[in-house]
Parts: sequence; structure tokens; C-alpha cells
Amino acid sequence: MILFEYVDYGLLRVIWWVLLGVLLIGFALTDGFDMGVGALLPFVGRTDVERRVVINTVGPVWEGNQVWFILGGGAIFAAWPPLYAVSFSGFYLAMFAVLAALILRPVAFKYRSKREDGAWRSGWDWALFVGGAVPALIFGVAVGNVLQGVPFELTPDLFSRYEGSYYGKFFGLLNPFALLTGVVSLAMLLTHGAAWLSLKAEGPVAERARRIGSVTGFVTIAGYALAGVWLAFGIQGYAIVGEVVTDGPSNPLYTEVERTASWLAAYSERPWIAIAPILGFLGMALAVRGLRAGREVSTLLWSKLGIFGAISSVGLTMFPFILPSSINARSSLTVWDSSSSHLTLFIMLVVTVIFMPLILAYTAWVYKVLWGKVTEASVTGDTHNVY
Repeated sequence: MILFEYVDYGLLRVIWWVLLGVLLIGFALTDGFDMGVGALLPFVGRTDVERRVVINTVGPVWEGNQVWFILGGGAIFAAWPPLYAVSFSGFYLAMFAVLAALILRPVAFKYRSKREDGAWRSGWDWALFVGGAVPALIFGVAVGNVLQGVPFELTPDLFSRYEGSYYGKFFGLLNPFALLTGVVSLAMLLTHGAAWLSLKAEGPVAERARRIGSVTGFVTIAGYALAGVWLAFGIQGYAIVGEVVTDGPSNPLYTEVERTASWLAAYSERPWIAIAPILGFLGMALAVRGLRAGREVSTLLWSKLGIFGAISSVGLTMFPFILPSSINARSSLTVWDSSSSHLTLFIMLVVTVIFMPLILAYTAWVYKVLWGKVTEASVTGDTHNVY
């Protein structure tokens, strides 16, 4: 008998749901501070040298950090094809805006210091701001829309069609709740970037980062709490009706789904998931405390814990839903009915078990080699290896 048949299909689906969360959280924890630093650049660096210090705190690592983004997109494509098809087509303009911002960022890194002209460098500094702030905001807006449900409907042949203002209209995404989650996302990554600058920079740059990060940390905590209250009392949730089939065919139309009063019903069914929002609040509160006290390594770790808790709380609250439909609940995509085949998930898991440890080991080695602060002297004294 083929080996993959010994691994339960439902278990593989849960494993890949967890791995998708790991990849997305890994992206937020690594490339998240890159985006936060970019968005902080015009505000924490007053002189050209100070801004070069800010840029060079992430200069050696930002490209490697984007591996998590690529892996996340690849995992969605290979493990959850319906999710990839519906989300990437429905959020097309938003995805395009994110892609444009992410393309702008490496161009700005490479060209910013090619000329001595102040206007030239200032323009690229604001390009780095856009490259950091826009993705951070849009990713949060996307989460807010997913929690509310996306207006798509699957036809009997599993083609999707959209209704309402989302399809082809970017501004349809900018509803009040989604804007709130976007602000939370942006403030959270600004705080994460400030924690990174507190660790990697020194002098006025680090001090300004700590002051701004303390404010954005409070905004994150307040916005996250408000979003939770809104989610509890203002937004309907989803639930599977009847028996849950974990190893059935990948056809969402075979699953009966109904709307519920609130997503937070999940906490009465699985009380243990409350640990996620608790970690979100705790981590961010301790990160703010660390920024105000001038701590470095612990502040960055607490910031990572806060991000981990906040993102995990979304996935655990929605489980087993990964993309609910607001116009036809039956079309909603869940962990149990929108994955790739049993064999595909197994082969991908084998590849992941082999290569993921290599990626983690290489990443850890790079950070170890590049450990230490970026100073004004190191930036001005090296004209070949710094930005």
C-alpha cells in the first residue's frame, strides 16, 4: 500500500492549515519589521546619515525575509487551490497595490544612495515609506474583509462569481471594520519596526523609534480590543450544519453552512483558543513597556509574541473556515473541503519536512552573523557594502 494512505486526509488538511498559519506569521515576524522600519524612516531619521542608519538596519536581511511571503503564496496555490483562485481574483486590485509597493521597495533600496542630491534621496525615502506602510495596511484590510465574509458564489462547476462592490473596485474593500483592522495591522508593524530599531540602532534614531513605537503600541492594543468587541457584537459568524466530514472531497458545495450570531461562539466551543488574544494583548503591552524602558532584545521578542497572538486569534476564531462567503454561506471555503488532493498534500509535507529546517537554520545563521548595531560611523566609513 502507498505510504500516503497511512496518513489521514483530514489530519493532512489540518497540518497544512497550521503550516499556512506558520508561513503567514513567519512573514509578519520577519518582513513585518522591515515594513515597519520603512514606514518609520521619514520620521525617525532627521539627517541623511540617520536615514542611512535606519535603512542599513534592515539592508542585509530584507530580501531573505521575503522568502516567507513567497512560501505563503506558494502554499496557498498548491495546498488550497480554491482559496488561491477566489481570493486572488476577488482582491485583484488590492493584491496589485501590494505588489506595486513591494516592487517599489527594492528599487528604493538599490537607487536611494546612488546620487548625493537631497531631493533624489528624499523621494526614495518616501518610496520606502509607501513600500512599508501600504502592504501593512492592505493586509489588515484584507483580514477585516475575510472576517466579514467576501461576496462570492460558487457555481455548480466550482467557478466563482462576485457581486457587490468588491469585484473590480478597490474602494469597496475600505469599509469601517476593515479600515479598523488595517489600522491595527499598520500600528502593530510600526511597533515591531520600532522594536527592531531599538535593538539595531542607537542615539537619536533609537530614541525616536522608542517614542513612536510606544504610541503605535497603544494604538495597536486599543484597536485590537475595539475590533474584538465589534467582532463579538457587530459581525455574524459561520458554522457548519450537521456532521463534519474531515476526509471528504474538495467541493465546498457538499457542505451545509449557516450564519451565526457571532464569530466568538467559537470561544464557548473551544475555550482554549482564548490563549491567542491573551498573548496578543500581553505581548504588545510588554513591548510597549520595553520600548519605554529602553530594553532591546526582550522588547523585540515581546513584539513578536504580540503579533503571533493577534494573527493566531484570527485563524483559531474562524476555524475551520478560511474564506467565508457573505452572499451564499454554502459557497464558503473551509479546511475540510477546499484543499488539494490527499497525495498532493502528502508530497508537499515531505518536501516541507526536508527543506523547512534548512531555511530556518540558514535564517538563524544569517542573523547571528549580522548581529550588532548599525552606527553612523559604520555607515559613513563603508562606501561599498552599505546602502
